Amino acid sequence: MVVPVLLFTVGLVFLIKGGDWFVDGSVGIARRFGLPELLIGATVVSIGTTLPEVMVSASSAWAGHGEIAYGNAIGSVICNTALIAAITVAVRPGKVDPKSLRLPVAFFFTAAAVYAGIAYTTGYFSRISGLILLAMFCAYMFATVWQMKSGPKDRAARTRSEEAEGSIFRDVALLVLGAVLIAAGANLLVENGTKIAEALGVPESVIALTFVALGTSLPELVTAVTSLIKGHGALSLGNVIGANLFNLVLVSGVSVTLAPFSIPDEVNKLGLNTSLMLDIPVMLAVMAFLTLPALKRGRLSRFQGVALLVVYGAFCAVQFTI
Repeated sequence: MVVPVLLFTVGLVFLIKGGDWFVDGSVGIARRFGLPELLIGATVVSIGTTLPEVMVSASSAWAGHGEIAYGNAIGSVICNTALIAAITVAVRPGKVDPKSLRLPVAFFFTAAAVYAGIAYTTGYFSRISGLILLAMFCAYMFATVWQMKSGPKDRAARTRSEEAEGSIFRDVALLVLGAVLIAAGANLLVENGTKIAEALGVPESVIALTFVALGTSLPELVTAVTSLIKGHGALSLGNVIGANLFNLVLVSGVSVTLAPFSIPDEVNKLGLNTSLMLDIPVMLAVMAFLTLPALKRGRLSRFQGVALLVVYGAFCAVQFTI
């Protein structure tokens, strides 16, 4: 028991320090090129913080545990939205830029429609569906780069670019080193925590939807907390939304392409698959509740954060009682 505790502590230290470097590097890049922090969060930062989900889901699918790959993707979206973004909004609600938010939100719900359509109609994610999801990831990155290149820089952005200190290599180095430490730390926590959950007899799909999803979402949580402390709330929100999209198109896309799998049916309620009855609807509902008001009003309220935290608590409670 001593070894798991030590590894858990090392993983926590990696996460904290990695998150600090990751945010510093991301903000440095945003300032250097005069780009909105929300947009950087929804692309570069999101790819880095989604690495643990990619590694866990891909290796699980390859090993024949498709239920973990499937549950981790959906569970991470729910965790990112109803826990991590909720904490950010509850602690420091504020204005958001609807223009920067519109592209990742539109791509997320398009990807979610494709994902849910496959789940409800066939119940099987084939290699073709994985390639479709990966194509959507490529399309999103292309659209984002195009938006960055064609979008005008405002005066504040130019000022931030001129005030950026240090070299671009330093910012990139901080970003990469931070991502490596975050991924390593999350892996240490997930590996030891999953062993404990399995020893308690918890089903793999439930482990994936809750414990593994929370563990692989720790990079987003660390980034969110670090961003709040450093006063970069927009970076945190962009990271969560981008990570949610990548969970569907990148994490699931890679997993399904490597090893196609069916929707797990080991947990049923009243003869219905709980994933179709509960998990996917909750995923769509919490993202709609977070993003649609922000797109309309251009700001987030503390009520949204508190309500999402209540939903996440209820979701976890239901998962461990059904």
